[in-house]
Amino acid sequence: MDEQHEHRLRRQAIRLLLRQVKPREISKRLARSRSWLKKWKRRFDQHGWAGLKSLSRAPHVVGGGYDERTRHAVIAARQRLEQRSIGLIGAKATQRELEASGWKRAQIPSLATIKRIWQAAGMTGRLSEPPAYFPQPSSARGYRLQQMDWTEKVLESGVKVYAFHSIDVDSKQMCQTLARDKSGATVRCHLLKTWGNVGIPDGIQMDNDAAFCGGYKVKRVFGVCVRLCLFVGAEPIFIPTREPQRNGLVERLHGLWSQSFWQRNRFSSFAHVQRLQWRFEDWYAEQYQQDMTAKTVPSRRLTARDIQQLPEDAALPITEGRVHFVRQVAADGTIQLLNETWHVSRRLVGKYVWATIITHEHRLRIYYKAGPHSRARLLKEFKYEIPEPVRPLTARFRRMSRRRKMDTML
Repeated sequence: MDEQHEHRLRRQAIRLLLRQVKPREISKRLARSRSWLKKWKRRFDQHGWAGLKSLSRAPHVVGGGYDERTRHAVIAARQRLEQRSIGLIGAKATQRELEASGWKRAQIPSLATIKRIWQAAGMTGRLSEPPAYFPQPSSARGYRLQQMDWTEKVLESGVKVYAFHSIDVDSKQMCQTLARDKSGATVRCHLLKTWGNVGIPDGIQMDNDAAFCGGYKVKRVFGVCVRLCLFVGAEPIFIPTREPQRNGLVERLHGLWSQSFWQRNRFSSFAHVQRLQWRFEDWYAEQYQQDMTAKTVPSRRLTARDIQQLPEDAALPITEGRVHFVRQVAADGTIQLLNETWHVSRRLVGKYVWATIITHEHRLRIYYKAGPHSRARLLKEFKYEIPEPVRPLTARFRRMSRRRKMDTML
């Protein structure tokens, strides 16, 4: 069973229930039985979103002691609690954290056992290390950065509305596209609109949605979004998986659009939403953006002639450039990017690294930066064969200045 796929289906089912979609329609749409839906609805009612995870099938803890699995789980739960900005970190809080992560009550160790595990690990009376440094790209030193993402809304008729947003980190200019889907063609339309109105950035930060990265099945897949970015000289930057807060600026823009526009109107159709879209765009540019700390930055905008000369999606080549990924090192010392696993180092488990594919050099380089005042150092370098020709960047999209080096980018 693909646990990640099943977990996504359970979350989708609950979201549909919360939108008052009928259970019969949900079962039909997700190809799951009514009993399956009732089971996960009951779990959600009891434990919230954490209850949608599969429960462990391991045997109950043997009285009088604890195994290695329990020890690791207790320590990890304590560390998660310490990294949060609010809440308690005691033994009872640890029990609740274990239950929320899928442990059965009979499996959860007693308060005394939890304290013994802490004492053996040297965790009593101290806080764990601070959260790992996150190598956030900056727009300083002439590197213009944008963030892009989409959010989904559902009309009373059941029609989905996808709102794509891009925002410039410096100028706070934003661009919005409304669509009925989040296909590659929709992403292309949004990018072209953004580059025509806001300008072509040096880097575009986004999450790992299939519409952006190209999918989750084929290794070394370069989707339409990545190819289009490279073609105009923009560098795709993918944030860590399941960490949407790393794209905080555009996430807040989603909330602003929902609060100031979506929730304040009643829409009868998708066309109705489109007709009123300009109201939010004008309000944002004329009132809201003026209240934000923004800088005026020069921009290279995509012209109508540029758009006419762009290849169609099927003919988009892979162009020389860089594709970046920020990844947290897993427990086995590896990271994943474009559906492949790469070994980094077990000494960096829980730390964030920056991986860069240099298409024209057919190389993958992995960097690590210990803190905000440290220099980024090259950890690993791999040969990265791309199974198709890599085309040079056209003169129209070449920059006058040199690309930023990695040790100044993070």
